[in-house]
Amino acid sequence: MGNRKKLRAEAIKEARSSMAIASLNNCPTSPRKMRLIADMIRGMEIEKALFLLKNSPKEASGRMEKLLRSAIANWEQKNEGGRIEEAGLVVGSIEVNSGRMLKRIQPAPQGRAHRIRKRSNHVRLTLSATKAAEQELTEETQA
Repeated sequence: MGNRKKLRAEAIKEARSSMAIASLNNCPTSPRKMRLIADMIRGMEIEKALFLLKNSPKEASGRMEKLLRSAIANWEQKNEGGRIEEAGLVVGSIEVNSGRMLKRIQPAPQGRAHRIRKRSNHVRLTLSATKAAEQELTEETQA
């Protein structure tokens, strides 16, 4: 491996150590409803996002809260001895994609049938450190 590739690989590895990923597959909520919740917390600090999800009346917010707690646990596992308060974590990106769709038939008047589509979704949540927190960590390591 060349020197440039090695330096690039080390930089990518360092960037990944400050972020955590959690995913939720085949969640039985329509993607449209889940995107409303995802748009609400995207870019927020994790404490504020958890508070918002806990107090939201929407059904999908409970699942999103659980996913956010899972991402926080993944970050703690990756950075042993690191404190969440000092890391300055924010909800970096949330991707909500449609999952499998169960198709059912419901009887309709005059012998007809209407198709019911029961939708599900896949959610991928990424936590990342804020730029200010990253700069503080690099200053501490250089000093």
